[in-house]
Amino acid sequence: MVEGGYSVKTFAIVGCGHLGKIVREAYGKGLLDSYRLVAACSMKKEDAIALVEGTDAKAVDSIDEIIAMKVDYIIETAAIACLKDFAVKALEEGISIIPLSIGAFADEDFKASACKAALEGGARIHIPSGAVGGFDAINTLALMAQANGWPIKAGIHTHKGPDSLKRTPLYEDGLQQAEKTVFTGSTKEAIALLPTKVNVAVASALASIGPEKATATITSVPGFIGDDHCITVETEGLKAVADIYSATSDIAAWSIVALLRNLASPMVFF
Repeated sequence: MVEGGYSVKTFAIVGCGHLGKIVREAYGKGLLDSYRLVAACSMKKEDAIALVEGTDAKAVDSIDEIIAMKVDYIIETAAIACLKDFAVKALEEGISIIPLSIGAFADEDFKASACKAALEGGARIHIPSGAVGGFDAINTLALMAQANGWPIKAGIHTHKGPDSLKRTPLYEDGLQQAEKTVFTGSTKEAIALLPTKVNVAVASALASIGPEKATATITSVPGFIGDDHCITVETEGLKAVADIYSATSDIAAWSIVALLRNLASPMVFF
């Protein structure tokens, strides 16, 4: 289908929880008028049914059904394990993916397989900014450092409330009373320890010097609501800092909406 000089692209949503619903709501508000939602899939079929209500999209039982539809994009708002399960197959079939579970790409073998599949299938892996930003600047600095042989360091420092660390190896009761840095290490180590908490750290590392070299620091602050992520990249005569605070995770879903709009726009913001 062609509309206004551009072909209308199709997309499916995998993961129909809070973040998937935000993408669906943006679609319903006409903010993705260059796209058509054709399918949704979730661990709970009823969630997928609820998400596609009011559209002509189909709630499917498996991601294989979505791949068989040959959609243009699969949006993933589910989990690392889910992304690893379908990404390579989708990319091989020429379907581009927009994942939020960026931590999957800290696994070098998976990253290599996914990139190989994308090249062979003629697809792309679009990394949304999620709850952070500045990927354009830090990617540019990393490129300049590589081209000129300059030393470079990159890292992310996240402040969050202790309640968000409950049911993780980092939590201890004392965090409710005093501020404490609970983790310092590589972003690869961070995602292995906290697979649902530091996807943004891996995303920023992928845009700069890689998950094994980029550092991650997590500080727990009593009473703190939301997350504050501060990314810093430094090289010869250059320094980039991106500091994003968000009270909720909603910005991650909205970054997917912004990315889709950017992909369909005659003016592209890098």
